[in-house]
Amino acid sequence: MARYDVFNGDADGICALHQLRLAEPVESHLVTGVKRDIALLARVGAGEGDQVTVLDISLDKNRAALERVLAAGARVRYFDHHFPGEIPVHALLDCHIETLPDKGTSLLVDEYLGGSQRAWAVVGTFGDNFDAAARRAAEPLGLADEDLGRLRELGIYINYNGYGAVLQDLHFAPDLLYRRLRPYADPLAFIAEDPAFAALRDGYADDMARARAVRPALETDRHGLYILPADPWGRRVGGVLANELAQASPERAHALLTRLPGGGFLVSVRAPIARPEGADQLCRQFATGGGRKAAAGINDLPESDYDRFVAAFTGAF
Repeated sequence: MARYDVFNGDADGICALHQLRLAEPVESHLVTGVKRDIALLARVGAGEGDQVTVLDISLDKNRAALERVLAAGARVRYFDHHFPGEIPVHALLDCHIETLPDKGTSLLVDEYLGGSQRAWAVVGTFGDNFDAAARRAAEPLGLADEDLGRLRELGIYINYNGYGAVLQDLHFAPDLLYRRLRPYADPLAFIAEDPAFAALRDGYADDMARARAVRPALETDRHGLYILPADPWGRRVGGVLANELAQASPERAHALLTRLPGGGFLVSVRAPIARPEGADQLCRQFATGGGRKAAAGINDLPESDYDRFVAAFTGAF
């Protein structure tokens, strides 16, 4: 019997898997990629009797591969908070899918495990920009404010590491970063002991200093739109800059458009934190768009669709 762990390369996906494997340690084939690489089940060749765990990737975007794996006789356990479309009913499928605007996959796994790895659920939830939900989840841990702040930093840095068009844009490939986390039941111990934390912190500080110097291409009381260059730092920082802007201006929607080397844009959208809905509906109007209610994106917005996107963005929020 083969086991496969299929997970998004961002903080929510990595921390969801880490919680699960701390509670249920097994050896598995790791299948992941950059944050926007979500068609991951297509890479899984599972067959009869195999076990597949899927975390933090849209069922709707992986439907055909899921149906193929189930038809081959593999058992699939699926945790996610993105738009799923119609969920298949199958004896071999165990689904844990919710689309609440402030509940990510790390919290779904935390619920499944009865809170046994709560500190890592907090890290993943901070990383997904659900600050209020992360603080609520952390209350039973009784952490000092300084330690809670460290967990928030770690979540942001792991999430930051997942952004990029290709693995070469990242500081750490997501499967390698997960393996760095794997020995640590306590995220504070990882922060203190593994030099990967300092590498992510320093890379984040450098990239964000450049990003904060970018002026908005569009700014109103309700909207902020920024265009970043086709450089690796621009591809790394788009999503976390969108999160930072969203936290700073909770009544405003934000869009970060990063130029792609071959033309067009990689797009990150954040609905206003005060009204965290509509980002997924906006992005699904475009061919490579998807995501969740509070945060979504478009993998390749053609230059010719820029005006249509701006009109849809300003009209949606």
